[in-house]
Amino acid sequence: MSITNKSILLAAMGLGTLIGRVNAQSLPPVETQKANSEYKPAFTGQTRIGGIQTKTKLNVTIINHQLKSPWALRCLPDGRFLITEKGGTMRILKADGSFDKNIEGLPAIAVGGQGGLLDVNFDSSFAKDRTLFWTYSEQVEGGFQLAVAKGKLSADDSKLENVQVIYHAKPAYNGHLQFGSRVVFDKQGDLFVSTGEHGAEDIRMKAQDLGAAVGKVVHITRDGKAVPGGPFAGKSGVLPEIYAYGLRNPEGMTTNPVTGELWEAEFGPRGGDEINIIRAGKNYGWPVVTYGIEYSGQKVGDGIQQKEGVTQPIYYWDPSISPCGITFYTGNLIPEWKNNLFVGALGGSHIARLVIKNNKVVAEERLLKDKNERWRSLVTGKDGALYGVTDNGNLYRIGK
Repeated sequence: MSITNKSILLAAMGLGTLIGRVNAQSLPPVETQKANSEYKPAFTGQTRIGGIQTKTKLNVTIINHQLKSPWALRCLPDGRFLITEKGGTMRILKADGSFDKNIEGLPAIAVGGQGGLLDVNFDSSFAKDRTLFWTYSEQVEGGFQLAVAKGKLSADDSKLENVQVIYHAKPAYNGHLQFGSRVVFDKQGDLFVSTGEHGAEDIRMKAQDLGAAVGKVVHITRDGKAVPGGPFAGKSGVLPEIYAYGLRNPEGMTTNPVTGELWEAEFGPRGGDEINIIRAGKNYGWPVVTYGIEYSGQKVGDGIQQKEGVTQPIYYWDPSISPCGITFYTGNLIPEWKNNLFVGALGGSHIARLVIKNNKVVAEERLLKDKNERWRSLVTGKDGALYGVTDNGNLYRIGK
């Protein structure tokens, strides 16, 4: 082969490879509806990224259809599932989805609206101390607030012992909306807890108030005290447990298994649902900066999307999908999903799969849209499948 012909062949091969790469990532964005606003993203790829499609043939089954408004889903070390139901029940299900135990001993829970028994979690020390941490709405003088409690799960898994309420997200508000909340552990076993701002115009500015615990991520010890050395420690009039602020209703929070950083999902109002990387001391804008608008169609505040000192979401949706529980897929059953972020959508009635590269969303897929379910919480199971609970009371296994 002549040098000229060889050069042409190599060039053609290179062009073919390039075209293949482009085609592999050139599916149109999954969102096709008109946005609620004409706001422009701060950077390319911040919203309506190109689509992707799972190649693995999925086997989707309902392994329990008798749950009552499940809110949190966790996989226990032995492969069973720990579930909270918003009405005030904590349950253990066997790995096949069948009922195993009801756990007694919870403190009084104020159930109503978006309030009730919410998240539950445990860390690596659970095998030794059997300690669970959970969040719920409580009624106090002045209204309702988010509380964090802990207790030891009895040896027979039937009750919680030595229950202590370790934290209250003040101030209370006389309303039943937007409590948050998720519990995630850091490497030292301390807790990150996300709190909502109660969803009303006369309190939502408290998300910017460093003297209030609503609309925040707080960082507390296992006894509910501020973790020493926080970004606002030692400042007058400031709650030392505040880790980040300016959040609306953060019902999704998890740790990125690759970077170790804290990721969060929150509801916008009408549009402006966000995915954020939560970093110490950062302001995430609500309600001063947002890509959403009021439900009435008016601007939120001054209609600002960017402001100095405010951290941009790495991704947002308009129209809203109402993102709830989020999890990074850590199993080996479906290799193409490895370390992708999965987002349970309530109003969107699907599971959003986000492909992440260098802390950016590079592709999005909508899974199980045909099920018409509101996805409340997601987790990777011990068998490598993705599991999710829905407001209809179903526990799904999504695998091969």
